[in-house]
Amino acid sequence: MNTDTPHHPIAVIGAGLGGLTLARVLHVHGIEATVFDLDASPQARSQGGMLDIHEESGQEALRAARLHEEFLAKVHPGGQAMRILDKHARVLREDGDDGSGGRPEIDRGDLRDLLLGSLPHRTVRWDSKVAAVRPVGGGVYEVTLADGGVFTTGLLIGADGAWSRVRPLLSGATPAYTGISFVELDLLEAEARHPEAARLIGGGLFFAVGDDRGILAHRETDGSLHLYIAVRIAEEWLSTVDFTDTAAAKAAVLAQFSDWAPELRRLIADADGALTPRLIHALPIGHRWQPVAGVTLLGDAAHLMSPFAGEGANLAMLDGADLGRCLAEHAGNTEAALAAYRAKLFPRSEATARQSAEGLDTIFSAHAPQPLLDMFAAFDTRRA
Repeated sequence: MNTDTPHHPIAVIGAGLGGLTLARVLHVHGIEATVFDLDASPQARSQGGMLDIHEESGQEALRAARLHEEFLAKVHPGGQAMRILDKHARVLREDGDDGSGGRPEIDRGDLRDLLLGSLPHRTVRWDSKVAAVRPVGGGVYEVTLADGGVFTTGLLIGADGAWSRVRPLLSGATPAYTGISFVELDLLEAEARHPEAARLIGGGLFFAVGDDRGILAHRETDGSLHLYIAVRIAEEWLSTVDFTDTAAAKAAVLAQFSDWAPELRRLIADADGALTPRLIHALPIGHRWQPVAGVTLLGDAAHLMSPFAGEGANLAMLDGADLGRCLAEHAGNTEAALAAYRAKLFPRSEATARQSAEGLDTIFSAHAPQPLLDMFAAFDTRRA
């Protein structure tokens, strides 16, 4: 090992919400960490749509990060409303948002900016794509970047998502296709340019489901509507669609919804801009690993699951907060800290991954939307 190689005591790979929450909680406790991210800058790409941040997970993480009050100032009023329709566009359930719910919505970009702004300058090293990682002995890891740069670390944390470069140091597990394909699209300036769609979708979360298909949507803070067109279908289907030809892509997606109500089909036909395909993958339920000195995972790198429990971002943030707190509580004993973290992480992520798989089968069912209605009715009974 070259003695001139830069050394970072704690290196976090990935500046997503989980990695940033970890860095912030460590900073609160006076512990320095360095975060490496492949994006060229914080503005390099869109951060996606709205997130509902749950009281017991994401909000708990924000309290640990001492950012909860700032978070509340940025939430989207009305975002906890919900509508459930069938494929004939009949509204079967409608919930308002009176501001008393425990899952307020925030724009993902606003939340990321809040976390970034709470960190010291140069905590995040942008344009730092990891090409390779390897142990070099004594609990030290060498990380090689795509630009040829190299550094070492005594604690390597993989917060680098579904296709983590760090995970293979701990586990041979790889994400598998869940059977669900998404096509994402937007309706911009909805009130002015797409008023019928705006009325149909409402102010919060929207489900139209049936026959192993779904149109899932929510309203963004900029007034646009973001939609996920979802189909339970063979993994190869998306590769047969030419997404460089937007008209052809719309036709291919619409063909999957040929017997749906015209107003639902128009949500696809009227999309602004290109359509974006996405395969939904998941790690095995109960994914875990044997201890390896000086390395761990959080967020999707640890427990990638489908989005149908609504917990991905919340869990990543709570992972980051718990890891940060464990490292602070066991200062000077990294392996004790990692053991305490795993004891929290493994049972929680297994239970949530199971909920996610069950949620997938609830939404994408030959009997939908009845199982989805039954699920929310059961929630109502438990809250009563």
